[in-house]
Amino acid sequence: MNLADCFLPGEILIPRNVDLQRWSVIACDQFTSDPAYWQRVGDYVGDAPSTLRMMLPEAWLGCPEEAELQASILKSMEDYLHRGIFETLQNSFVYLERTLSGGGLRRGILGLLDLEYYDYQPDSCSPIHATEGLVMDRLPPRIKLRQGAPLELPHLVVFCDDPALEVMDCASRCAGRLLYDTPLMEGGGRVRGWSVEGSGVKELRRSLETLGEEHNLQQKYGTSKFPVLYAVGDGNHSLATAKRIWEELRETLTPAQRLNHPARFALAELVDLHEPAMEFEAIHRVLFHTDTEHFLQEARVWFAADAGKGRAFRCITGKETEALTVSGTIGQAIARCEAFVEDYRKRFGGTIDYIHGEAEAVELCRQAGCAGILMPEMDKRDLFPSIIQSGTLPKKSFSIGPARDKRYYMECRKIR
Repeated sequence: MNLADCFLPGEILIPRNVDLQRWSVIACDQFTSDPAYWQRVGDYVGDAPSTLRMMLPEAWLGCPEEAELQASILKSMEDYLHRGIFETLQNSFVYLERTLSGGGLRRGILGLLDLEYYDYQPDSCSPIHATEGLVMDRLPPRIKLRQGAPLELPHLVVFCDDPALEVMDCASRCAGRLLYDTPLMEGGGRVRGWSVEGSGVKELRRSLETLGEEHNLQQKYGTSKFPVLYAVGDGNHSLATAKRIWEELRETLTPAQRLNHPARFALAELVDLHEPAMEFEAIHRVLFHTDTEHFLQEARVWFAADAGKGRAFRCITGKETEALTVSGTIGQAIARCEAFVEDYRKRFGGTIDYIHGEAEAVELCRQAGCAGILMPEMDKRDLFPSIIQSGTLPKKSFSIGPARDKRYYMECRKIR
């Protein structure tokens, strides 16, 4: 196993001669409980070429038009390929600078993850490691879409643990021609992308190789036995979808075909966990169609043994807000909060959604028949040691910044 091959340059499609502000749309798993957001996006995009036409917002999952939307997505992909909208970068990375909604700057590198180095099972020891448990019922619609799609659009963000920021500094030095520079719709800030080609690719790959050197791993984690080089920060379900499809397809291919088949790889943005603008935020739980007073009473009972100690969180029901505590490590604390909400739903009914952004969660919890848990937050520096020592965190444990700072779709890649 050559750890340097986990993250590679590849063939990347860049949109040309389109209105980039209408082209670039936020990840499909954002604003799932805010259909008005997606209606505004649709109205703004209109008939312009847009990644909106090549993805299915999760807000529309289960709607009567879902099958029709799926078919329209595949048609749009084929249409955009036929119209020659894309420029193809060969054997390249893309260096990215994202100005966030609050003004901070987050750097990244777009490249290919080799799915042979990734395993989403909780007890895996893979170099590309899942950070959270999966919501398995979110995979089938993604699998169905990707199986028939000629293109992938990445909203994957993976972390490296490079306290000196050497890899990102190297990518910045190796940046070549400017590919795009555009504001993003709906308050998403701005994004710029530069090609990294030729000698720049070689230099950047040498820098990436240092992440897997034994002495570096030993210094950071006290062990190099089970090296984790990249941790999935956003897009766990999309990467698991790509892996499932690759595992099935791999069995139909010859050994030679398996080496470079496009479905073996997934386009993702690499971000250093230590970038100053990289912030972790909790993902909150909101329960709909419930008895709010009863929810609060049950929460008091569930967390009674933890009263006055441990990590603080808040339970919100209608106009009431109550501070509670939960003990244990951050992973254990999140798991206990998650277990309460799931247990309550199973016993008393209702539906759960996972909400990015405290203000958005509070607004939903204030509505009639809604209640929720504002989850405890984790320190980003605990991420790699935690997954190396204990495996994946509970599902939806953290978010990398507020919803508007999530990755917007821009580049594409052929997967067939």
